[in-house]
Amino acid sequence: MVEAYILIQTEVGRAADVAAEVRDMPGVKVADDVTGPYDVIVRAEARNVDELGKLVVARVQGIDGITRTLTCPVVNL
Repeated sequence: MVEAYILIQTEVGRAADVAAEVRDMPGVKVADDVTGPYDVIVRAEARNVDELGKLVVARVQGIDGITRTLTCPVVNL
């Protein structure tokens, strides 16, 4: 299992809508509105890196109101 944080920037005023839509996606464990340089932070999991990429590119980035994402895979050192 691969886990990652997805940091999302949204259009002004769209963070709550984006977080609510992302929260309902399979593979998303948590989606929170935050303050700072990012508007929403998501904790997601997938079977492998390819599936994680599909979640981010095909699903998350397709949501209206998202302007940029940054995916940070979790590493276990």
